[in-house]
Order: sequence, then C-alpha cells, then structure tokens
Amino acid sequence: MATRPDTRSNELKLDPASLYLEELFTDRQIGTIRRLTPVKADGAPDASRTVLYAGETQVMSTMGALPIAFEIEAGSLQEAATKFGPLAKEAIERTMRELQELRRQAASSIIVPPAGGGGLGGGGLGGGGKIQMP
Repeated sequence: MATRPDTRSNELKLDPASLYLEELFTDRQIGTIRRLTPVKADGAPDASRTVLYAGETQVMSTMGALPIAFEIEAGSLQEAATKFGPLAKEAIERTMRELQELRRQAASSIIVPPAGGGGLGGGGLGGGGKIQMP
C-alpha cells in the first residue's frame, strides 16, 4: 500500500523497495487499465510482489470531465479487461451517490446568526438561534 511522504520534511524521496513499472492499456473509447509491475531498484522484475491493476474512466459533469479511478483485482491483463466494465459502473455509481450526499449536506446547511446578533430595532426577535448545523 502506498504511503504519503512526511510533509514536515523538506526532503522527498522515492522508496527504492516500492518501485513499479507502469504500463497503460486503452481501447481509446471507454477508459484505461494501468498495470503496475513491481520492480527492484535496478529495474529488474520483483517476483516477490504482486502485479497490480487499476482502471480509469471519466464521466461528464456540469463542471467538465470527472475522473473515476478504481482498483481491479486480477491475475492478468485479460482478466482486468473483463472486470473493467462492471467495476467502472460500480465506481461511477459510488461517486454519484457521494456527490448527491455532498449536495444534500450543502443544501441542508442552516446558518443561524449568533444570539444577540441584531435584528429588528436592534433587539432582534428574541432568543437568538439555538439550532446550529455545521
């Protein structure tokens, strides 16, 4: 699994024990499959680690193209290509649900002024809101 660099340090280094050779395959219509073949620091294949596959596609939104990326558990490129469609559909549906939830949360946010924050005649309408939502 990938780890993030220590952002407190000014030094960024690649981990020579975690290198992969990256290859892209595409049908030039639906998306791409990224094959990550583990290699040693000298570039020789590292048979002790598993080859990884990732799918990428995009959907059009009102803000332009929205990239969708997902992992594909597969033992070969052919298997990854076979699994691509159903996994892409799941990833798109998951992303759409997440976007709808974000929209719902944004639409339901109620902003209430703090107590005593003015109003009609400087006295407000009394009370000053108890309900506050993030």
